[in-house]
Amino acid sequence: MSLAWMAWTGPTAIFFGVIACLLLLFTFLGIRYPETPRRGILTIETTRGDRLFITLLGSAFINAGWLAMAGLPQYWALGICALYAVAVFRWV
Repeated sequence: MSLAWMAWTGPTAIFFGVIACLLLLFTFLGIRYPETPRRGILTIETTRGDRLFITLLGSAFINAGWLAMAGLPQYWALGICALYAVAVFRWV
């Protein structure tokens, strides 16, 4: 089965590779260092995995909005996403 129709570019492969590595890392952390859920500014109990999901979902919206509204290079959106991730893991 050929995957040529999916247009696997370098950035696409890096993106999915990073997501796969994050999932593996968080699985390892969950097994090695179990945690209890905590309450943050959303007033719901979240774990590391929940905060990762919130970060990935928010980052998708940040990048989509950046593509729609900003005329600057996309790597600026990556910087905003990194700050957003730090905030989510700190306060959510």
